[in-house]
Amino acid sequence: MDKKLKVGIIGCGGIANGKHMPNLAKIPEVELVAFCDIIIERAQNAAQKYGIEGAKVYTDYRELLADKSIDVVHVLTPNKWHSEITIAALEADKHVMCEKPMAINAAEAMKMYKAWQKSNKKLSFGYQYRCLPIPSYSKQLVEAGELGEIYFAKAHAVRRRGVPTWGVFLDEEAQGGGPLIDIGTHALDMTLWLMDNYEPHMVVGTTFSKLRELRGAGNPWGDWDIDKFTVEDSAFGFIKMKNGATIILESSWALNTIEPREAQATLCGTKAGLDMKDKLTLNYSRNGRQCIETPDLNVGGVAFYAGTSAREPAFVEARRWIDAVLNDTEPFVTPKQALVVSQILDAIYESARTDKPVYLD
Repeated sequence: MDKKLKVGIIGCGGIANGKHMPNLAKIPEVELVAFCDIIIERAQNAAQKYGIEGAKVYTDYRELLADKSIDVVHVLTPNKWHSEITIAALEADKHVMCEKPMAINAAEAMKMYKAWQKSNKKLSFGYQYRCLPIPSYSKQLVEAGELGEIYFAKAHAVRRRGVPTWGVFLDEEAQGGGPLIDIGTHALDMTLWLMDNYEPHMVVGTTFSKLRELRGAGNPWGDWDIDKFTVEDSAFGFIKMKNGATIILESSWALNTIEPREAQATLCGTKAGLDMKDKLTLNYSRNGRQCIETPDLNVGGVAFYAGTSAREPAFVEARRWIDAVLNDTEPFVTPKQALVVSQILDAIYESARTDKPVYLD
């Protein structure tokens, strides 16, 4: 296509530099024309590295949104500002890609959802792990009916040690939570998407802050600041869907376990089961015998786009998003899907606070 989409970036920190900007820069139909960050040097550096000639730099996102030539905005700020900026962008007639999670809590996520419904724009969210080869192939199997009815699943987001010590990850006010809202959100999104089940009924949750006061804990990014660690270090949820299907969600940045598993799912169906630990493994019975199958995903069939970046989930996500805008098709991650994820996460936190189940009917 000859159409060039003019894209503005709001938030030029780690996720912008590590994921969004380098992958958008690989897409011929994209021009990165504006950059905004409360630290102007970040925006200037991003504009110099990724922007077109004459790209504009801002410290106030409202000034960026006032530019009517901008078609698409990527909201890449801490969670606290996802809702405010996304709603403003939609009202400014921009398509919006917002980084995960949808919002700092379910109430703010619902505000975003209603704002999107009133707009005629597209809204999507950064759940790139769906685009990995194993989940992509798993989705094909599920859609082909290979697993039958999926009635039990586990969403895995467990790090033995993996506490992020930079940015505002440890700040509850800015982020809304710890590993549950950070990496648990990816595992839950992937699991719900694979099951194609977005009707939760009841949630029970627990959160823990048992290891955050440790020093010399072997964290790969060094010791964390105990005084700034105001979120949980692990969280767990039991989710019952309206059709009776059950999901167990496990998330941690620090947990004394020998089985760390991140951005993975386990699915159990009436015809077969599926597990993503280390590799994709299917289990089923045939001719009176239990069988285990390991598909070879190294050759063909999984990559969605040609080129060296085709199997990189962040590029696939960016390419899919831009295609949805250009072709006026539904985004790969829809607002309703992201809303349900946020509602479940919020229910886990609420259940942990109140020591009661939370009903989402």
